Amino acid sequence: MNKLKLAAIQHSFQGSKDATLAYIEHEVVALSQQHSKTGVPLQLIALQELHSNPYFCQSEDVAMFDLAESYEEEVEFFSALAKRAHIVLVTSLFEKRAKGLYHNTAVVFESDGSIAGKYRKMHIPDDPSFYEKFYFTPGDLGFCPIETSVGRLGVLVCWDQWYPEAARIMALKGADILIYPTAIGYTPSDSPQEKQRQLDAWRTIQRAHSIANALPLVAINRVGFEPDNSGAGEGIEFWGHSFISGAQGEILAESKDTQDVLVCEVPLDTTQDVRRIWPFLRDRRIDAYGEIIQRFCLG
Repeated sequence: MNKLKLAAIQHSFQGSKDATLAYIEHEVVALSQQHSKTGVPLQLIALQELHSNPYFCQSEDVAMFDLAESYEEEVEFFSALAKRAHIVLVTSLFEKRAKGLYHNTAVVFESDGSIAGKYRKMHIPDDPSFYEKFYFTPGDLGFCPIETSVGRLGVLVCWDQWYPEAARIMALKGADILIYPTAIGYTPSDSPQEKQRQLDAWRTIQRAHSIANALPLVAINRVGFEPDNSGAGEGIEFWGHSFISGAQGEILAESKDTQDVLVCEVPLDTTQDVRRIWPFLRDRRIDAYGEIIQRFCLG
């Protein structure tokens, strides 16, 4: 059976960018070395959304754009890390494309350090504590799987995870796996019941993408409390709970709300097996879906 051995690193912001990069570097190298001694070496590591910095989108502050000034340096850093660890590495960076033009960008590095491809976050949220529209221009690269030595990676980012259209297009374009770097959490004043509803919804929608498209999926989230440095908000309790699901939405590996590393051998051949018994793609009524491109169909 064709399997992809991968890891997802769930961590908190380590107090500074330098300390966080050092933490990521240590974890990536350690994972690579550890699994190189086994019969099945690690092939891919996925990192969470905007992993190098604090989650700065809790307020609107023009000074935060300075974080993107080091984009090219970070590309060099993670290129060297992927090459050193001989691993395909999925990163999530604050890209400065031009003066006044910024993206939330997933950069995928091949195991030789070369850039396999990019995905610029398409759906941009703007709700309390997640003011991303102030910082990020919507992506213009579309929903295109990234070709790598370990398969075609359908990389999407955080808010994209609520949109079945994005996952479907990745599947229709031949993705072997869906990967969602994400940064999501609770407002501290939310009730325990509301927190549980939000977490359940987040897990359910992504497992549904696995099921509807018969694709394995990796959801890798931040963890830990991060204050709103503007003082205007409550801060965010990033809930962690990263997970890996199989082609029928079954949970293959999962974490809780602490720093953790998920390691899993994900079967890729299952997609064909599942699509033969559940031929969702065959039975799509593409002749009847024209209304899906409308903003709303009533009024």
